[in-house]
Amino acid sequence: MLHTALPSAEAISKAAASKVYDQSGNESSFGNLIQDQKTIIVFIRHFFCGQYVMQLASVRKDALEQANARLVVIGCGDWKLIKNYCETTGYPYAMYADPSRSLYTTFGLVESLERTPAGEQKRSYLGKSFLGNVVKSIWDGPLKNPQFIGKQGNISQLGGDFIFGPGETCSYASRMKHTEDHVEVADLMKEAGVAFP
Repeated sequence: MLHTALPSAEAISKAAASKVYDQSGNESSFGNLIQDQKTIIVFIRHFFCGQYVMQLASVRKDALEQANARLVVIGCGDWKLIKNYCETTGYPYAMYADPSRSLYTTFGLVESLERTPAGEQKRSYLGKSFLGNVVKSIWDGPLKNPQFIGKQGNISQLGGDFIFGPGETCSYASRMKHTEDHVEVADLMKEAGVAFP
């Protein structure tokens, strides 16, 4: 599947019935998340990987409101990690868990541990060195919270960035091709008509 191919109507309809969980374990359908307004959905790799979400945290609430858009992050780990993950990254918006990874599968998000290919420019959210990122992920995750070990989600799962809604429509899709391949936040917000920074 082309990494920027929009999901089919059938895929979105199937995804709409999938269940996600908030930081209190409350269940919601994916369709509910995208029903009422334009919704920027970022599928992250796992709950120990936070550099991109830290940059998403700088998206302004007033800018989202002016664009009549909302920002939602979905991870593939246990919902019990969400509260701590939001605190660690400073992310103030909605976040859900898809522990079954059914949405990841439906939207064609694959598994890989490949990093940025040689000769390709690294994304701006990767401020630290690879080793620095790994150390920070380990420190923020299992070292501070050993009870979360093994609950962060599959570390080889790749994420993606989408713009859905209102309703079962999708206007933008970008699936990660490797572990350091989220769309630049500025570019994603531009696609959604959200002023940034």
